[in-house]
Amino acid sequence: MAATLKAEARTGRTKGDLNRLRAQGKVPGIVYGKKVTQTPIAIDQKELFTLLKTNPNGIIEMDVPGFGKQPVMINEVQRDVFTRQPLHVDFHQINMDEPVTTTVRLEFIGDPVGVKAGGILQIQHHEIEIRCLPQHIPSEVEVDISGLDVGENILVSQLKLPADVEVKADENDVLATILLPQKEAEEEPAADEPAAKVEGAFEKEEEEADKTL
Repeated sequence: MAATLKAEARTGRTKGDLNRLRAQGKVPGIVYGKKVTQTPIAIDQKELFTLLKTNPNGIIEMDVPGFGKQPVMINEVQRDVFTRQPLHVDFHQINMDEPVTTTVRLEFIGDPVGVKAGGILQIQHHEIEIRCLPQHIPSEVEVDISGLDVGENILVSQLKLPADVEVKADENDVLATILLPQKEAEEEPAADEPAAKVEGAFEKEEEEADKTL
């Protein structure tokens, strides 16, 4: 089910106008598409926060001033560099019968056997890019990592997705891996250290011998 969001018409476009709008608890934005001409809007800050937390990449049913209810998706969120608060949001009006490209969250489930053995789980990607019809966009993609052992990876090619959802990422991209226990990883280089020291001492001895000749 699509999330709903009401947009207000926005007229002021100067920096001062935008700052006053934000002080009122609104976030300036813009919506555009084939059926919607470029329209400046304002969104309630709290509603936007909820949307970004629960459904940032899904379909939104927006009541657009002058155009009525339209299916849209978030195209870009501009944030404050320090506070990470949204400063401006771009919405793209979409057609439900045309495929769209978006990202969905990866939900890693299960306790890897490699972690139980002392390994360290390293997540390489938390999202993945897909392409499908808007109504087929999953809220998340589950990735079962319970069988992952130390030194093993799970790849994009191993994801289980509906037939009508296309993955845009490289099928050989690693999503998650189980690293060697930290103690073992630190001990391995130490095993070669004595040999390196002996080799260095031997080379030094040869140099000194050459000098005496």
